[in-house]
Amino acid sequence: MAADTTSPVRRFGLRSLIAAALGCTVSLQAAPARAQYVGQVSSFVMDAQTGQVLQQYNPDLQRYPASLTKLMTLYLAFQSLRANRINLDQAVPVSLHASSMEPSKLGLVPGTYVTVEQAILALVTKSANDAACALGEMMGGGDERRFAQVMTQQARLLGMSNTTFRNASGLPDPEQVSTARDFAILARSLIRDFPEQYHYFSVPAFMFHGRYIGNHDPMLRSYPGADGLKTGYTADAGHNLVSSAVRGNVRLIGVILGARSNPQRSAMMTNILDAGFQREGVPIEARPAVRPLATGMTLVSADSAPRGWLGRHGRRHAGRTRLATHLTIFRRGHGLHALHLARYTLVGARVHLAGAHFRRGPGHGRHAARLRLTDARPGGHVADLADG
Repeated sequence: MAADTTSPVRRFGLRSLIAAALGCTVSLQAAPARAQYVGQVSSFVMDAQTGQVLQQYNPDLQRYPASLTKLMTLYLAFQSLRANRINLDQAVPVSLHASSMEPSKLGLVPGTYVTVEQAILALVTKSANDAACALGEMMGGGDERRFAQVMTQQARLLGMSNTTFRNASGLPDPEQVSTARDFAILARSLIRDFPEQYHYFSVPAFMFHGRYIGNHDPMLRSYPGADGLKTGYTADAGHNLVSSAVRGNVRLIGVILGARSNPQRSAMMTNILDAGFQREGVPIEARPAVRPLATGMTLVSADSAPRGWLGRHGRRHAGRTRLATHLTIFRRGHGLHALHLARYTLVGARVHLAGAHFRRGPGHGRHAARLRLTDARPGGHVADLADG
């Protein structure tokens, strides 16, 4: 089946972007780009299993990746975890350079530490530049630029022939460029090479020093079957997004680069994934009528739960909190509720929820709610809880 080369902009009627695209001529074989293509969107859809290209538009146009860069930082972190060069509990030192990164950031203080797993979660959810830089420095032997060279080398090994990395975070650098096709290759490689780590991309939120850090990826909340990967934005790059979604036995990977806004980026991704599933013979699913978890509840991870919240639901071990068989949930505005989740184990921060949605349900009391929790790992559990 031939790939659809129709622009998602043209297909979905965004006329102002069509005009901008028609007025811009570029050379795809040029040296690393030092200017971007205002209003000209790149898009790409691939079948993750077969590698078949289902849709592409400007797929090899070099442009700034912004925080999509962190996908390669995460790829190399997962690679180092598998090779036992680092471990999830290992301390990552925060340098002055790392702490000076521009937002989005955790606000890390020089001379302090985060764990490798906290850094991974910070990259996936908040897209924290300070955490990305600190992790890159550690894996690069104290030198982020050296780590960026390793990132580029790994890109070549994966077949990302039009990508050059200059830092671990995606903050602006005129020589840091990639393409929609190359990021589809990277997303497919992450899914294929690290299935045991892929669940991180579905984490809706995590707690860091008592702060709720929500996931920036809107597709996790709005698109049926979406389970990651990454958003990105700078003024020069525009609004970027790499997503993967599963329906039936089909997994698709979509890439949007250079959208004008977050809503437009999400709408384009929705449309190209829907079109991709239709081409694969998979029916369109209705959009979920649920509110995201962040609007009503907070997950309290074992490592970050205040002592007063644990009660009989957890115990401390070797300086860390271990939550054995329960998940504690705080319903903001209606007091503290501990919802017991039997047969579901949270140990440290090793198990993360791949999806959590809040919905009102009749017959469960004045402040009734139902929460669906999903662990996407092989053999993971699904449970529905009622809060009445």
